[in-house]
Amino acid sequence: MIAGLRSLSPNQRIGIVALAIFALDQLTKHLVLRFLGIQEERVVIPGFFKFVHWGNTGAAWSLFRNNNGALAGISAIALGALWAFRRHFEAQRPAGQLALGLLFGGITGNLLDRLLPSRNHVIDFLRFYLEPRGGGEVGFPAFNVADMAICTGVGLLLLLSWQNDSRRIPAAAAGKPS
Repeated sequence: MIAGLRSLSPNQRIGIVALAIFALDQLTKHLVLRFLGIQEERVVIPGFFKFVHWGNTGAAWSLFRNNNGALAGISAIALGALWAFRRHFEAQRPAGQLALGLLFGGITGNLLDRLLPSRNHVIDFLRFYLEPRGGGEVGFPAFNVADMAICTGVGLLLLLSWQNDSRRIPAAAAGKPS
């Protein structure tokens, strides 16, 4: 199988990752829609993890709430810009292809949620939290597969960029007189 992947072009490898992430994201959201009512929660590990069905019309951490249309437009522009400038994002290296595939798949998954009239919001369903002794919940905002892919893709691109910068510094310093 790996030999088969090597015969593919960088764009094809990016596409395969993007399609896999998009499909997994939409499958998991379909399961949430089927088995959980809106705002419903199911505790999996008490005091730590639960499945929820929360709608998010904002960005990460519900920032810019109720701006679904504007955020859909920004997502579409981001997809276009990533595609147009993909060669600047390490697209010739396997890790860069993985990062771009994660970004394309994740952005597209959340964009579809925003555009579908039946949803009109991003479906978030994974919720990690703690219950302090005083009561209530303290936790990380709910998220989904697309969100994980986007964050991982951005992080990987940052690591690749940092790796490239650290390789350039000694070469540049070597050419400078002391």
